[in-house]
Amino acid sequence: MKTAPSGRRAASIRRSTHRLLLRIAYTVPLLFAARIATCARDTNPFANDPKAVAAGESQFRANCAFCHGLGARGGGRGPDLTRAQKRHGKTDGDLFRTINDGIPGTAMPQNGTTSQGVGMTAQEIWQVIAYIRSVEKKSDTTLPGNAAHGDKLFHGAAGCFTCHMVSGKGGRLGPELTNVATARSTESLVESIRYPSRRLATGLIENTKEFPQEYETVSVATADGQTFRGVTLNEDNFSVQMMDTQQQIHLFEKDKLKSFTKTRESLMPAYNEEILSEQDLRDVLAYLFEVSAK
Repeated sequence: MKTAPSGRRAASIRRSTHRLLLRIAYTVPLLFAARIATCARDTNPFANDPKAVAAGESQFRANCAFCHGLGARGGGRGPDLTRAQKRHGKTDGDLFRTINDGIPGTAMPQNGTTSQGVGMTAQEIWQVIAYIRSVEKKSDTTLPGNAAHGDKLFHGAAGCFTCHMVSGKGGRLGPELTNVATARSTESLVESIRYPSRRLATGLIENTKEFPQEYETVSVATADGQTFRGVTLNEDNFSVQMMDTQQQIHLFEKDKLKSFTKTRESLMPAYNEEILSEQDLRDVLAYLFEVSAK
């Protein structure tokens, strides 16, 4: 059996415990205050530090490039961070809070809450911001196009409005484009318009998933002879949910279908220069940039 400690020993234990508790009581608030001070500052302590930029690039590749693309030029899920104007604030402090806290209601997660990367310390976040500043364009140049004419083309002759939604109005067959001009580089947008099958866009409703659904073209023939063609919305081993070219949603059980095929050839037509001239293309892009800036 264990015996109770002697009075002298018990007093010593109590004193040691009291000292430890006092140490914790003083240390924790100091650490917390230091953490708050680090996070709350609006000036990057590693600004213009070449070593911090290099370290930040490594952190960016591990934690951010999956959504924002290599070189921070934007991807299917995250905006182009080389632009001087940022939708959620442009100061270093704004960037820190965006990276650390995430943006509710968007695909931007809180730091360390996804399996992409391992999460970053405050110092590493500041290094990432130093890297972003190093690749950032000094100013956002106005796209040389007529936004008003681009608006007319988008909602008229070019037929974009039939499949794409802007500001809550338009079609649903293709990606929503309200913020696409801030999410992707101009080069990427041009490629998607001229060569839509080269790199399929990711599905709007899937943008928070680890591996988002792409706008693959699906063709279905049912047992009773009906045929449908459209885009995949959701799919598993047993069923497929699709939207047809009339923008009607269907759910099929695969084992009951006569045929089921998918292709990476986009339903979107390739807008070559005969269909959309270079000037008209610039006008459409100018319109999308104007919408994104609002």
